[in-house]
Amino acid sequence: DVFNAITTGDNNTAVGFYSLDANTTGYKNTAVGGASLTANTAGYLNTAIGYDALPNNTTGDKNVALGSESLKANTDGYANVAAGSESLDKNTTGEYNIAIGYESMGENTTGDNNVGVGRGAGDVITTGTNNVIIGGNSDPSANNATNQIVIGQGATGTGNNYAVIGNTDITRVYAAQDGAGVLYANGTIQSSDRRVKKSINTLA
Repeated sequence: DVFNAITTGDNNTAVGFYSLDANTTGYKNTAVGGASLTANTAGYLNTAIGYDALPNNTTGDKNVALGSESLKANTDGYANVAAGSESLDKNTTGEYNIAIGYESMGENTTGDNNVGVGRGAGDVITTGTNNVIIGGNSDPSANNATNQIVIGQGATGTGNNYAVIGNTDITRVYAAQDGAGVLYANGTIQSSDRRVKKSINTLA
């Protein structure tokens, strides 16, 4: 049962029970897998591969869903990429998100321009924007985070417009593998430990 409702949509490909079943005017869609893109009516240039991939999309365009239940809740979100089962599965109207990995960014609903790479990466995000989260189970500091960069397995962001490299087990960060890289900044903060110092004098 495919193309039951189609009127003017063309250049569509549907493989699987109920795939693209409601499509009327949408064009250049590809649905492979049972119930993939099954609610799509006018959305175009969508690609859904996997059982129940993009099943609720109606008018969203240029989405790519690879994996069962990926982008499952998407209705009219635009230009999202979800690769991995249940990735971006609660996204409804969010746009320009990229989620790669099982359950990556799985709680996002309306957030835009986020990148999550790794199992469960960025799954705290619901409405946040412009975040880059790389590493399994890594997350920004809040569900509405903005412009946070978090890199590393299990790492957690510390605030908007901040970047975090590594989780709490990381003890060194090298600029270049031999440590010869140069870091540029307008200011730096270094911790000071009295226990490793000698001849400490009080300044006048």
